[in-house]
Amino acid sequence: MTKKTQTTSINVLGIPFDDNSSFMFGAAQAPKLIREGFQSHASNLCAENGLDLGESSQWEDIGDLEIDDSYAAMKEIHSHVDGLLKQNNHTVVLGGDHSITYPVVRAYADKYPGLSILHLDAHPDLYDSMDGNPQSHACPFARIMEKDLVSRLVQIGIRSVTGHGREQADKFGVEIFELKDGIPQDIKFEGPVYLSLDIDCLDPAFAPGVAHYEPGGMSVRDVLTIIQTFKGQLVGADIVEYNPTRDFNGITSMVCGKLLKEILARMIIDG
Repeated sequence: MTKKTQTTSINVLGIPFDDNSSFMFGAAQAPKLIREGFQSHASNLCAENGLDLGESSQWEDIGDLEIDDSYAAMKEIHSHVDGLLKQNNHTVVLGGDHSITYPVVRAYADKYPGLSILHLDAHPDLYDSMDGNPQSHACPFARIMEKDLVSRLVQIGIRSVTGHGREQADKFGVEIFELKDGIPQDIKFEGPVYLSLDIDCLDPAFAPGVAHYEPGGMSVRDVLTIIQTFKGQLVGADIVEYNPTRDFNGITSMVCGKLLKEILARMIIDG
């Protein structure tokens, strides 16, 4: 098992980028709205384990990454997150579409040999290419696995897999838990874990602010339980694919804020 390192800070970083979306744009607007849900006076900053994030000095919001050139976005994201990790700062990224996960994980893989990914999503995002774009938000885990960046990729919440997706999963040895078969109760990893949380892992009834509605998803409590109980050291995370243009009354904003709260609390505990 990888030895834990002392974290000087957990950085919350917004990446308002959705140029690689395949169906509709809007996810670039999400970081600001996730922060509003997180800071909303309708709730508070106490996590369910009792940790008051409002009183904690172990995390900070460092604002949004400004991407000047969409063609160089993947390089800019990788370089920025790599710099934070080299300062011994863990990162929670607020997307943005799911394409941002690939450059973030590239940086994490350099820092943490033997890294595993826990991926919560309705879709496996293993396409070799989508609409001629190998950097599409439907492709990040194909890029990650073909580069052999992680030791394990475990996907939970999946309920929309194409034949190509199944072929890719077999090719790369991806562990897919389709939701029709239930949620695994004993999720274990050895060593460092990166959590990639696509909001459409949730049923649209709980999170209507997504581009791709896929009914039959998980509840908010299902996802919270996974975050709070999986075995392994959580060293980084992203929350992606929230599309405010599809939201109702800020419901998904508040859900994202709640998930961010529990992710931060878990990362502080894990050190």
